[in-house]
Amino acid sequence: MKRRTFVVCAGLVLAGLAAAAITTRAGHAQQSRIPRIGFLGAADPAVAAPWIAAFDARLRELGWVDGRTATIEYRWAGAQTSRYAEIAADFAARKVDIIVTWASAPVLAAKQATSVIPIVFAAQMDPVGAGVVANMARPGGNVTGLSIQQTDTAGKRLELLRECVPGMRRLAIMVNSGAPGAMIETREIGAGARAAGLDIVVREIASADDIGPALQSFAGQADALYVATDPLVFANRSRINALAQDARLATIYGSREYVEAGALISYGPNFPDLFRRAAEYVDKILRGARPADIPIEQPTKFDLVINLKTAKALGITISPALLLRADEVIE
Repeated sequence: MKRRTFVVCAGLVLAGLAAAAITTRAGHAQQSRIPRIGFLGAADPAVAAPWIAAFDARLRELGWVDGRTATIEYRWAGAQTSRYAEIAADFAARKVDIIVTWASAPVLAAKQATSVIPIVFAAQMDPVGAGVVANMARPGGNVTGLSIQQTDTAGKRLELLRECVPGMRRLAIMVNSGAPGAMIETREIGAGARAAGLDIVVREIASADDIGPALQSFAGQADALYVATDPLVFANRSRINALAQDARLATIYGSREYVEAGALISYGPNFPDLFRRAAEYVDKILRGARPADIPIEQPTKFDLVINLKTAKALGITISPALLLRADEVIE
């Protein structure tokens, strides 16, 4: 009887040890699971390549190497609004650890897809005004990132454009009506232009097909063109600039990439730097920080870029004083 009791007890002990071993292995497996980062690319990979390179390089410096210590899945929307929601919903359904994106519409699509998964935006025009976060210092919820202060610097861009085109009397503005941040920027620049005594004409676009008719309607109706930026505009920047030159319009934008694609002038934040800093947000969250507690940061590097080839094509002379202030001059 005693022997039978011993055997039963021993069996129970061994079964318990086996169960504990399985639990321990499962725990180790769970701990060793590398985090998954879902990157919602608002445009196409080619146009965002320098930004992605900066983001990836900083992640590596912080110890997050794709395929080894983290998995980064890049999905590209091609500036199609419907794709933002589709990709965000897929990331949410598969429960990635973080969603990274940029621009108002993709950020809002991600926010609508999940209230649990942390969302980091690398560049957003007006986080509070666009309804992305409640407060810059304490965002609350699951969203945080970097503001590009596009509305705050709209007046500066208008000032620079008037310096390039001293006799400017009429300003054309083009904006994607489906981009909340760009619409806010348009209202800001419109108010500033009217205060400066300028006549303005605004054309809203919703797809790439609207760009040509909008630019053609400006011909003879304006002296210069202000383009409110968003992924749709960014993806079509070379075409917009070519059509603007045909219409004899000086153009200004919010980042250097547009000037490299033929615009006259740009003033705004350095995007590779913003994406590099976005990687630091990802690092903080993967190490336990809550998005709600990470303040929205603002750009620290701004670039003034001028394209003298475009100026020559338009018959515009850029003053030496403005050229001296430029961070880069394309000749």
